[in-house]
Amino acid sequence: MPFRHKNLTLRTTAKNQILDITEEVRTCVREAGAESGVCTVYTPHATAAITINENADPNVGTDFLRALAMAVPEHEDWLHDRVDDNAAAHIKSALVGPSETIPIQDGKLALGTWQNVFFCEFDGPRSTRRVIVSVSS
Repeated sequence: MPFRHKNLTLRTTAKNQILDITEEVRTCVREAGAESGVCTVYTPHATAAITINENADPNVGTDFLRALAMAVPEHEDWLHDRVDDNAAAHIKSALVGPSETIPIQDGKLALGTWQNVFFCEFDGPRSTRRVIVSVSS
């Protein structure tokens, strides 16, 4: 395999944002040459996350962010806001999680018809966000 881990660099433009990174992840799987195995998509940021969700309706991402905002409101007197004023982002990140693992079958991500891979930004905008794609066969 040409690589086992590849870093993707992303730029976000809003405080809370969902970015579809499916094509970048598919490219990593193709470049790795894995016919079967697993692909792990991970972000090493305490205020970001990775999720898999519906890809057809662009309102899914908006609704996802709205639901998280209702569940974890900004400036809700979170105790650790005193440090850097991003406690809500830390909590959202922990709820969604930093990674997803996707099976590889016949050289392709085994995503469902309506599924894509998304990077979730909860403390943007940021000029540089990193996603690590690891392919194991």
